[in-house]
Amino acid sequence: MTTLTPPDSRTPTPVVGLQREREVLTVALATGRHVVIEGPPGTGKSTLLRSIAREAGRHVVFVEGNAELTPARLVGAFDPSQVLAEGYLPASFVDGPLLTAMRGGPGDGSGGGLLYLEELNRVPEETLNVLITVLTEGEIAVPRLGTVQAGPGFRLIAAMNPFDAIGTARVSQAIADRMCRVVLGYQDENAERAITSSVSGVRGWVTDLSVMLTRATRDHRDLRMGSSVRGAIDLSLVLTGLTQMRGEAVMARETARDAAYAALSGRVRIADGVDRTPESVIDELLERFWPENETQPPDRSSDDSQGGDPGKAEGPPPPAAGRSKERPHRNRGQRTLGRQELGARHEMFDDVSPELGELDEEAFDQALAEDPEAAAALLADLAVATDGQLRAAARRLAGRVFIQLGKVGPAKARGTRRIAPVRGGSGDLDLDRTLDGWQPGISRRPAADELVTRDWTAHRRAICLVVDISGSMQGLAVALAAVAAAGVVLASEEGGSRLEPGVLAFGADVRTLQPQGVRKPPDQLVGELVALRGHGTTDLAAALRTASIGLAGAVAEERMVVLLSDCLHTAGDDPATALAGIDRLHVLVPLGPGEDGRDAEVAAAALAAKGGGTSRTVRRLKEIGPALTRILG
Repeated sequence: MTTLTPPDSRTPTPVVGLQREREVLTVALATGRHVVIEGPPGTGKSTLLRSIAREAGRHVVFVEGNAELTPARLVGAFDPSQVLAEGYLPASFVDGPLLTAMRGGPGDGSGGGLLYLEELNRVPEETLNVLITVLTEGEIAVPRLGTVQAGPGFRLIAAMNPFDAIGTARVSQAIADRMCRVVLGYQDENAERAITSSVSGVRGWVTDLSVMLTRATRDHRDLRMGSSVRGAIDLSLVLTGLTQMRGEAVMARETARDAAYAALSGRVRIADGVDRTPESVIDELLERFWPENETQPPDRSSDDSQGGDPGKAEGPPPPAAGRSKERPHRNRGQRTLGRQELGARHEMFDDVSPELGELDEEAFDQALAEDPEAAAALLADLAVATDGQLRAAARRLAGRVFIQLGKVGPAKARGTRRIAPVRGGSGDLDLDRTLDGWQPGISRRPAADELVTRDWTAHRRAICLVVDISGSMQGLAVALAAVAAAGVVLASEEGGSRLEPGVLAFGADVRTLQPQGVRKPPDQLVGELVALRGHGTTDLAAALRTASIGLAGAVAEERMVVLLSDCLHTAGDDPATALAGIDRLHVLVPLGPGEDGRDAEVAAAALAAKGGGTSRTVRRLKEIGPALTRILG
């Protein structure tokens, strides 16, 4: 996890480009500033730091940031065997990477070294809090050891990838306020070609093709994340090696495809809600640069390869092989919307669907950028269009769009996970608490259940999402509910609880879209949700009782319901009588801009108060994130 790297101890890796970033980072370190470097993988964060440290003759202590980096592992700890034999002496303390960097390594004439903390946004909040005093005062107070002063040359350089949301958390303002920020992006095509050739030793059209394919993955509409320059390096090496192994005088296109699969498919990430494989996207990009009907490799010079936009496909991708036709999910007797009515409701309808059965996704994306609420309302209504082909396309698109919008919802924090003392656990030994419970004079070896450790503990929370699909929920209200539902589902996946939320939809009756503890693909779940429309009565009490029954079987300390509804029930019992078994009830009231929702807001506030929760009204897509953060944070 920790590596102390002296200057010039490894073969230097060339830094191509990044001159401005190098200058900023050099000056920031020289003037005593601590720095966080942000950028996607493969942009040269580590290489840039090593180069600057090597030039300055500074030692760098590398530490990998992850959820297991506890305060004791960062700062250091007393050796238990020496403490039991000799007591708490300074010689019994084993420095962690933080103190190692603060004290400095051999040859640091100014005292203090560089602490390089990778993946800053994966480090637990409790561990990051240890750094606050160090960054401000240049010292840290260690229990039983005393105060350790940092040498004047000590600096913290942290790195993070802000585009990866899995297993990460927002860095607190207390930490961010004490550090300068340097943002790295991908180099231009010439620079990436130079990097690829320098590292791989491969030059010519193989490098050109590798760099073009790799860069094209970053702008493809169906990819959430493209490949770094490491993909181009690997691709050029695998291309060359496969050609030699297969004895090909001229590289075959099939060889290029096999190499691209190996080098790129694991580095790209398909966008949420898109029903494709990485291989199908690579096939599409390869066809652009090396059409299948051409047996010879593409003869492109470096200058020619820069023309055009390699990131966009020339048209929509063909259906994946073997994909089954979507079966419309419709309520019995549910009214659909014809093209004339859709056109009367939505000004942008003719642009998004110019012909029968056609859904222009590029036009929709443009509409979404110009007026998010109007575009979202249109998409929600297209999901119940009379035109079956248009309806199916809208439901697929809704899965992708509403999932992407839902990502701006709750904070991707560990929330309820904390480090706490646990008897007989498997974490770091809490020596003080173990000795406090140890009776003097006993010489036997302590049993496992007598040892106190510092382990991760979690307050488990089971959630049931209850969505109103009655006649009062139309257009934008349905879209707001779908985005909020996506946010709740994504929060459960990334919050560490491992408890899949139950999802119910209700009008006159109650439908279970996702049972408690069972996972469906989020895009499928959202697609089903926007396809439902109810009419007639609204039995809110029945929905709450069904939620309570589902939550009863969950192993959790808290059972929560998130209700998306105007709370104006027209059938069944008083909803307040159906709260048994629900520890907390939060209500989101989705209303369109300008819609008079005073009655709904009053009813929601009263019901939430009886359920021990809060109620919030959301009228715009951007309001959903803060609302969910407040509820689920």
